[in-house]
Formats: sequence, structure tokens, C-alpha cells
Amino acid sequence: MKQNTYIKGRGAQDTSDNRFSALNYEMRDDFLNFCALEGEATRDHRTSFIDTFPKTIINKVNSPDVGMSYSLNPYQGCEHGCIYCYARNSHEYWGYGAGLDFEQKILVKKNAPELLIKKICHKNWEARPIVLSGNTDCYQPIEKQLKITRRLLEIFLKYKHPVGIITKNALIQRDIDILSELAKDRLVSVYISITSLEEKTRRILEPRTASIAKRLATVEQLNAKGIPTNVMMAPIIPSINSHEILPLVKEVANRGATQVGYTVVRLNGAIGEIFSKWLEKTLPDRKEKVLHQIADCHNGTLHDTNFKTRMVGSGIIADQIKQQFDIARKKYLPIKEKSTLNCSLHHLHKNDQLRLF
Repeated sequence: MKQNTYIKGRGAQDTSDNRFSALNYEMRDDFLNFCALEGEATRDHRTSFIDTFPKTIINKVNSPDVGMSYSLNPYQGCEHGCIYCYARNSHEYWGYGAGLDFEQKILVKKNAPELLIKKICHKNWEARPIVLSGNTDCYQPIEKQLKITRRLLEIFLKYKHPVGIITKNALIQRDIDILSELAKDRLVSVYISITSLEEKTRRILEPRTASIAKRLATVEQLNAKGIPTNVMMAPIIPSINSHEILPLVKEVANRGATQVGYTVVRLNGAIGEIFSKWLEKTLPDRKEKVLHQIADCHNGTLHDTNFKTRMVGSGIIADQIKQQFDIARKKYLPIKEKSTLNCSLHHLHKNDQLRLF
């Protein structure tokens, strides 16, 4: 790859070496993505979809600063291509790279619905909110065709089980019918990830995500249907989107959001090198400044593993980010309205279902 060649429609600009032993896999091409529309050579940047059949699907989350107890990811790898995504590192455990492989080799967990039923119907399972997209987006483009996430939501509704959703994709609007029914019993909450109000920034940071306009409309439409929908501004990247905190909070508050969360970018594992190469091709004049300011948020390094500070950072720049959010929340979100999901219905409904056998 030439040093100055920018791959349109992709976040990562290069492959990356896997830190672990490579696994054998069989690659299956299902379709060519929209590269041609961007003037990109399609033969070089295909997306492959690989069927997998895991034995379990629900992951226990032990990190105390993540805000979830369990997660479920119907897809591994993500075609959205967000350059900063922490999930890139997890792709290495499957034998792939965290760079272009993460965006081009998508593992599809075809048996996710069956595994979900098996888990939540087990006699020892106690209902706790399960978050879809704790790692990769459950509404990434292939979901429009496969509808695995929709089938999962149908199961959550049938068994009256609480579910949370995090997504960058307006495709979630397709499932408003199910989400509305879940919301009637306080069984669902949604977070739409919006990192910028500037479409130019979105295009380079998150090349295959829904546009900013569509995401804002999604926040508004879901809230209008009674589906509690809030926003995550994650991550904040100094000198890229850190100046947008107040206007973004104001905008999403006008769309019905009552909460806005945030994280500060951290470039752990292979992401540091991937992000640096991306800066060279997209924002070369800001590269050193951005990396220096990210390091300032993490005690001089590009990442932090401390549970107390890794998500929000520390130091002068991190404190400035926090202060801006405090001001924005006080000004635009004065009512602290935090709803909790209903975990009481599943036990009764599960027992009723089991009596049918």
C-alpha cells in the first residue's frame, strides 16, 4: 500500500499483525460493499461473512466501570469501521488482525437466538439486563439482511426479559414495533452513539455508520414512540471532537434525550498503531498534537488499564472535558431522570412457559 493512499469507506488504513497464534478459518464472500460508490477498487476491499456456531452467547462483564453486567454480540468484527473502537483487539483472539480484518472479516453467530433461549430459560438464571452490542454493533449493515438482532428482540419480548441496546445505526428504527412493546413493561433502554455533529468528522472517524442526521432523527423518533433513548458521546478525542460537547448535548436534549454519557479515548493494544497510521492519512497536521493530548489524559501513555480512570482519563485535559459535560448537563439536562429496567416479569413468565412442557 502506498503511504499516501487513503482507503475510502474504511477506518483502518492497513492490516495489523496478530499478537496471538493465527487460527485457521474458511472465508466466504457474500457481497461486495459500497466501495464502488466511493470510487474505491472493490476487488481489494471486500467484506467476508463467516458463519460461526459458538457454544455460549451471553458474556459476564466483570469490569466495574462499564455499566453492564451481561452482554450479547451476534456479530464479531464490525463493518462500521470506527477507527478508535476498543473491540478491534478482541478480533485477534479469533485469529484475525485488529486493522482491516476487523472491518472486512465479520463472524456471524447464526445460533445466537437458540443460545439466548437456552440461557434465559435455565432454571438457575435470574433476570439481569443483557446489553446488545457490548462489543460490536448489533445493527451493523449485515443485520438488515440476516435479522439476527430482530430475532433476539422477539425472544426478549416473548420471555419478558430486560435488554439494553447500544448502536450507531439508524436501522434500529426497523424494530420500533418490538421495542415499543418492550417499553410498555420497562424492558428496554437504548443508547445511540453520537460522537460529532459534523458530518465531515463522522465520515473519517466512523466511515460506514449512519449519518449524523439519521442518528439524531433516530433519537427523536424512538423517544416519540415511548422508547427511552439516550446518547453516548464516546469517545471524546482531544482536538478532534472535544470542542463539540456543549452543542451536541444541547442538540440531543432537544431530540428527547434525558441522559448523555461519555468516555475519553484510550488506544489500548493494537489500536495505538492503527490510530496513528490513520492520523497520518486523515489529519497529518494534527497527528502529534492529538496523540500528545491523548497521552496527557492517561499519565503519558496512549492507554490506561486502571478501572477508576481508564474510561474518563485524568489530568488537565480530562478535567476540562468533565467540566464541559457538567456544564452541559446542568444547562440542557437539568432533570436527572434515570429509569431502571424491569427484572421482575421474566421469572413469572419463564415459569409459565416451562409449565407448557
